[in-house]
Amino acid sequence: MNKHLLRILFCCLIVVTISACQNQPSLAQKSDENPWINLFNGKNLDGWTPKFRGHPAGVNYKDTFRVIDGLFTVSYDQWDHFEDKTFGHIFTNQSYSNYRIRLEYRFVGNQITQEPKYAWAYRNNGVMLHSPPAEYMDIDQEFPMSAESQLLGGNGVDERTTGNFCSPSTNIVKDGKLITEHCVNSNSKTFHGDQWVLFEAEVRGDGHVKHFINGELVFEYSEMQADPTDPFGKKWLDEGNPLKITKGHISLQAETHPIQFRNIQIQSLD
Repeated sequence: MNKHLLRILFCCLIVVTISACQNQPSLAQKSDENPWINLFNGKNLDGWTPKFRGHPAGVNYKDTFRVIDGLFTVSYDQWDHFEDKTFGHIFTNQSYSNYRIRLEYRFVGNQITQEPKYAWAYRNNGVMLHSPPAEYMDIDQEFPMSAESQLLGGNGVDERTTGNFCSPSTNIVKDGKLITEHCVNSNSKTFHGDQWVLFEAEVRGDGHVKHFINGELVFEYSEMQADPTDPFGKKWLDEGNPLKITKGHISLQAETHPIQFRNIQIQSLD
């Protein structure tokens, strides 16, 4: 074989190799190929466990959590009035670490209580991350230890961000500083009315968490940890659990205002 033909074959081999490499997915693309798994089947609440203050885990008090027209719903139509501090949460039965969760939510109807002390709970819900299981909550515990991705709806007039952070029995590290405030606002837009809003959270096994609203990054922090000054945080630590929390269950709230969820999905980032 002459040198000219060898040169042509060698050049063709280089072109084919480069083309093949360019068509190989990056690590980021490969992680995106992990399937999205439905956490809600659209028919019933299989895979979830409710817990209301004053009641043992597993009791769906007044049928508050239910499926209506294929939507995961928090309804107060069986309540005559709001019983003081009877907040509810419904937990995934499975624990997770290093994942991405997404769901759509919309606030509907009227708040069950008009008491001024619950004005903060108007169009207020949350996606609680890295919680212990429902059974771990004390009978009269109002909120599970968690990193709450707070979901808020507008009142039609004022600005009110969503995708915020709140800290039941926890603290976070943000921009290298320990944050002990109970709630820290995001930089999201305000969403008035009953419109559907897409919430996503990227929850890394190293503790790094990002909140997204309708695809836009609105809040980010680098670490969640138990609050040793909080009774439930102290209980957690006294039992020998680590300060830094990198895994746990996911829960949704019943916090006095009706709300609906759909397309509740999780994707492993392992």
